[in-house]
Amino acid sequence: MMKDFFENSKQALLISLIMFVLCGLFYPFAVTGIAQAFFNHQANGSLIEMDGKTVGSEHLGQAFTAPEYFWGRISAINYNVYTEEDTVPDQNGETAFSGVSSGTFNYAPSNPELQKRIEADIEIFLEANPSVNREEIPADLMTASGSGLDPHISVDAALIQIERVAQASGITVEEVKEIVKANTESRVLGVMGEDKVNFLAANLDIFNIMKER
Repeated sequence: MMKDFFENSKQALLISLIMFVLCGLFYPFAVTGIAQAFFNHQANGSLIEMDGKTVGSEHLGQAFTAPEYFWGRISAINYNVYTEEDTVPDQNGETAFSGVSSGTFNYAPSNPELQKRIEADIEIFLEANPSVNREEIPADLMTASGSGLDPHISVDAALIQIERVAQASGITVEEVKEIVKANTESRVLGVMGEDKVNFLAANLDIFNIMKER
Protein backbone atom coordinates (compact mmCIF):
# COMPACT_ATOMS: atom_id res chain seq x y z
CA MET A 1 0.00 0.00 0.00
CA MET A 2 2.77 2.42 1.01
CA LYS A 3 4.73 1.49 -2.11
CA ASP A 4 1.74 2.35 -4.33
CA PHE A 5 1.34 5.68 -2.52
CA PHE A 6 4.94 6.68 -3.22
CA GLU A 7 4.74 5.49 -6.82
CA ASN A 8 1.57 7.52 -7.41
CA SER A 9 3.03 10.56 -5.66
CA LYS A 10 6.19 10.30 -7.73
CA GLN A 11 4.16 10.12 -10.95
CA ALA A 12 1.97 13.07 -9.93
CA LEU A 13 5.01 15.17 -9.01
CA LEU A 14 6.75 14.30 -12.27
CA ILE A 15 3.69 15.25 -14.34
CA SER A 16 3.33 18.51 -12.36
CA LEU A 17 6.97 19.42 -13.03
CA ILE A 18 6.64 18.61 -16.74
CA MET A 19 3.46 20.68 -17.06
CA PHE A 20 5.10 23.52 -15.14
CA VAL A 21 8.01 23.58 -17.56
CA LEU A 22 5.79 23.29 -20.64
CA CYS A 23 2.99 25.66 -19.63
CA GLY A 24 4.81 27.97 -17.25
CA LEU A 25 8.12 28.40 -19.08
CA PHE A 26 8.32 26.95 -22.58
CA TYR A 27 4.89 28.07 -23.85
CA PRO A 28 5.05 31.71 -22.60
CA PHE A 29 8.59 32.17 -23.91
CA ALA A 30 7.68 30.59 -27.25
CA VAL A 31 4.58 32.75 -27.70
CA THR A 32 6.45 35.89 -26.63
CA GLY A 33 9.30 35.11 -29.00
CA ILE A 34 6.99 34.50 -31.96
CA ALA A 35 5.03 37.66 -31.19
CA GLN A 36 8.16 39.78 -30.97
CA ALA A 37 9.61 38.27 -34.13
CA PHE A 38 6.56 38.40 -36.40
CA PHE A 39 4.13 40.84 -34.72
CA ASN A 40 6.47 43.23 -32.95
CA HIS A 41 4.31 46.33 -33.43
CA GLN A 42 1.11 44.67 -32.21
CA ALA A 43 2.82 42.80 -29.36
CA ASN A 44 4.17 46.04 -27.96
CA GLY A 45 0.83 47.81 -27.88
CA SER A 46 0.51 49.12 -31.46
CA LEU A 47 2.09 52.35 -30.24
CA ILE A 48 2.02 55.54 -32.31
CA GLU A 49 5.16 57.68 -32.37
CA MET A 50 5.50 61.26 -33.48
CA ASP A 51 8.75 63.22 -33.52
CA GLY A 52 10.41 60.43 -31.57
CA LYS A 53 7.79 60.41 -28.80
CA THR A 54 5.03 57.92 -28.11
CA VAL A 55 1.71 59.74 -28.40
CA GLY A 56 -0.76 56.87 -28.07
CA SER A 57 -1.89 53.50 -29.31
CA GLU A 58 -3.84 52.62 -32.43
CA HIS A 59 -6.34 50.75 -30.23
CA LEU A 60 -6.95 53.42 -27.59
CA GLY A 61 -8.95 56.54 -28.35
CA GLN A 62 -8.12 59.95 -26.95
CA ALA A 63 -10.25 62.94 -25.98
CA PHE A 64 -10.57 65.55 -28.74
CA THR A 65 -12.68 68.66 -28.22
CA ALA A 66 -11.01 71.14 -30.59
CA PRO A 67 -13.16 71.90 -33.67
CA GLU A 68 -10.38 71.06 -36.13
CA TYR A 69 -10.36 67.40 -35.09
CA PHE A 70 -12.84 64.54 -35.31
CA TRP A 71 -14.64 63.86 -32.07
CA GLY A 72 -14.92 60.31 -30.80
CA ARG A 73 -17.60 58.55 -28.83
CA ILE A 74 -18.73 59.65 -25.40
CA SER A 75 -16.43 58.27 -22.70
CA ALA A 76 -17.43 57.70 -19.08
CA ILE A 77 -13.77 58.04 -18.11
CA ASN A 78 -12.99 60.88 -20.57
CA TYR A 79 -10.39 58.65 -22.24
CA ASN A 80 -8.31 58.79 -19.04
CA VAL A 81 -7.47 62.46 -19.56
CA TYR A 82 -6.08 64.14 -16.46
CA THR A 83 -3.69 66.93 -15.51
CA GLU A 84 -0.84 66.99 -13.03
CA GLU A 85 -3.03 69.05 -10.71
CA ASP A 86 -5.57 66.20 -10.68
CA THR A 87 -3.02 64.00 -8.91
CA VAL A 88 -2.49 66.45 -6.02
CA PRO A 89 -4.48 65.42 -2.89
CA ASP A 90 -6.97 67.89 -1.49
CA GLN A 91 -7.51 68.68 2.20
CA ASN A 92 -9.19 65.32 2.65
CA GLY A 93 -6.34 63.46 1.01
CA GLU A 94 -8.42 62.68 -2.09
CA THR A 95 -7.45 63.31 -5.72
CA ALA A 96 -9.51 64.00 -8.82
CA PHE A 97 -7.52 61.29 -10.62
CA SER A 98 -8.30 57.84 -9.29
CA GLY A 99 -6.03 55.91 -11.64
CA VAL A 100 -6.09 54.72 -15.23
CA SER A 101 -9.29 52.80 -15.86
CA SER A 102 -11.87 51.74 -18.41
CA GLY A 103 -15.62 51.36 -18.31
CA THR A 104 -18.94 52.90 -19.16
CA PHE A 105 -21.71 54.84 -17.38
CA ASN A 106 -23.78 51.65 -17.05
CA TYR A 107 -27.01 53.65 -16.95
CA ALA A 108 -30.23 51.66 -17.35
CA PRO A 109 -32.59 52.91 -20.10
CA SER A 110 -34.99 53.99 -17.33
CA ASN A 111 -32.34 56.08 -15.56
CA PRO A 112 -33.13 59.81 -15.99
CA GLU A 113 -29.39 60.52 -15.82
CA LEU A 114 -28.99 58.78 -19.19
CA GLN A 115 -31.48 61.11 -20.88
CA LYS A 116 -29.89 64.09 -19.14
CA ARG A 117 -26.42 63.10 -20.30
CA ILE A 118 -27.53 62.47 -23.90
CA GLU A 119 -29.40 65.78 -24.12
CA ALA A 120 -26.38 67.69 -22.84
CA ASP A 121 -24.04 66.01 -25.33
CA ILE A 122 -26.46 66.61 -28.20
CA GLU A 123 -26.53 70.32 -27.40
CA ILE A 124 -22.73 70.48 -27.31
CA PHE A 125 -22.48 68.70 -30.67
CA LEU A 126 -25.13 70.85 -32.36
CA GLU A 127 -23.46 74.03 -31.13
CA ALA A 128 -20.16 72.92 -32.66
CA ASN A 129 -21.84 71.68 -35.86
CA PRO A 130 -24.57 74.26 -36.66
CA SER A 131 -25.26 72.82 -40.12
CA VAL A 132 -26.26 69.45 -38.63
CA ASN A 133 -29.84 68.68 -37.61
CA ARG A 134 -30.55 66.80 -34.42
CA GLU A 135 -32.01 63.77 -36.19
CA GLU A 136 -28.90 63.48 -38.40
CA ILE A 137 -26.51 62.77 -35.51
CA PRO A 138 -25.34 59.13 -35.70
CA ALA A 139 -26.24 57.14 -32.59
CA ASP A 140 -22.66 56.07 -31.86
CA LEU A 141 -21.57 59.68 -31.24
CA MET A 142 -24.08 59.97 -28.42
CA THR A 143 -23.56 56.53 -26.88
CA ALA A 144 -20.61 55.36 -24.84
CA SER A 145 -18.55 52.30 -25.65
CA GLY A 146 -18.12 49.56 -23.07
CA SER A 147 -14.49 50.46 -22.43
CA GLY A 148 -14.68 54.23 -22.80
CA LEU A 149 -11.52 53.92 -24.89
CA ASP A 150 -12.89 53.02 -28.33
CA PRO A 151 -10.73 54.68 -31.05
CA HIS A 152 -13.37 54.10 -33.74
CA ILE A 153 -16.49 55.88 -34.91
CA SER A 154 -18.87 54.94 -37.69
CA VAL A 155 -18.25 56.24 -41.20
CA ASP A 156 -21.41 58.36 -40.90
CA ALA A 157 -20.12 59.83 -37.64
CA ALA A 158 -16.95 60.92 -39.44
CA LEU A 159 -18.69 62.25 -42.54
CA ILE A 160 -21.06 64.43 -40.54
CA GLN A 161 -18.08 66.21 -38.95
CA ILE A 162 -16.17 66.92 -42.17
CA GLU A 163 -17.55 70.42 -42.72
CA ARG A 164 -16.57 71.56 -39.23
CA VAL A 165 -13.14 69.92 -39.37
CA ALA A 166 -12.34 71.44 -42.77
CA GLN A 167 -13.44 74.92 -41.78
CA ALA A 168 -11.58 74.91 -38.45
CA SER A 169 -8.37 73.29 -39.74
CA GLY A 170 -8.04 75.15 -43.01
CA ILE A 171 -7.84 71.86 -44.86
CA THR A 172 -10.10 71.46 -47.87
CA VAL A 173 -13.22 69.32 -47.66
CA GLU A 174 -11.83 66.97 -50.30
CA GLU A 175 -8.62 66.50 -48.31
CA VAL A 176 -10.57 65.71 -45.16
CA LYS A 177 -12.67 63.20 -47.09
CA GLU A 178 -9.46 61.52 -48.26
CA ILE A 179 -8.25 61.36 -44.65
CA VAL A 180 -11.50 59.66 -43.65
CA LYS A 181 -11.17 57.22 -46.54
CA ALA A 182 -7.53 56.43 -45.69
CA ASN A 183 -8.42 55.66 -42.05
CA THR A 184 -11.55 53.62 -42.74
CA GLU A 185 -11.28 49.98 -41.66
CA SER A 186 -13.47 47.47 -43.47
CA ARG A 187 -15.62 44.79 -41.90
CA VAL A 188 -13.76 41.86 -40.39
CA LEU A 189 -13.44 39.23 -43.13
CA GLY A 190 -15.79 41.40 -45.14
CA VAL A 191 -18.91 40.26 -43.24
CA MET A 192 -18.57 40.88 -39.50
CA GLY A 193 -19.33 44.28 -37.99
CA GLU A 194 -19.45 47.53 -39.94
CA ASP A 195 -16.93 49.75 -41.68
CA LYS A 196 -15.44 52.13 -39.14
CA VAL A 197 -13.04 55.07 -38.97
CA ASN A 198 -10.09 55.25 -36.59
CA PHE A 199 -10.60 58.87 -35.53
CA LEU A 200 -7.31 58.91 -33.60
CA ALA A 201 -5.32 58.06 -36.73
CA ALA A 202 -7.39 60.51 -38.78
CA ASN A 203 -6.69 63.29 -36.28
CA LEU A 204 -2.96 62.57 -36.41
CA ASP A 205 -3.11 62.99 -40.19
CA ILE A 206 -4.90 66.31 -39.73
CA PHE A 207 -2.30 67.41 -37.18
CA ASN A 208 0.57 66.56 -39.52
CA ILE A 209 -1.01 68.45 -42.43
CA MET A 210 -1.63 71.54 -40.32
CA LYS A 211 1.92 71.38 -38.97
CA GLU A 212 3.34 71.39 -42.51
CA ARG A 213 1.33 74.44 -43.58
